[in-house]
Amino acid sequence: MLRISRDLMIDDNDIDISFVRASGPGGQNVNKLSTAAQLRFDTRRIALPPDAEARLARLAGQRMTKDGVIVIHAQRFRTQERNRADAIDRLVELLREAMTRPIPRRPTKPTLGSKKRRLEGKKRRSDVKAKRGSGGFED
Repeated sequence: MLRISRDLMIDDNDIDISFVRASGPGGQNVNKLSTAAQLRFDTRRIALPPDAEARLARLAGQRMTKDGVIVIHAQRFRTQERNRADAIDRLVELLREAMTRPIPRRPTKPTLGSKKRRLEGKKRRSDVKAKRGSGGFED
């Protein structure tokens, strides 16, 4: 069992990991060994609140299929064990991020000092620009 948050745990049997050949540089290893881990996790097997479900779909993006299956492809490392652990860590991090509710922003008003500083800066810049054109030709 993997603990995601206080009220969410997922069973190891719900995670399906298969190993495929990795792409990119790596010499003969790339052609011989299947070291890249492909993790598949069906989100319908866990009970998520509706807001967390929507956040998970937004955070997962293209990694989530239309059926609600998250597919994570891990090929950062040269061994199956490290790629497997990396894929599981990325899934856990994704689920943790989806479970945390964002803090709503409280609109604030600018302080009196910041308003004065802004207006003084605008006035200074206006004076600089106004003095540029004052050197006209006299006959």
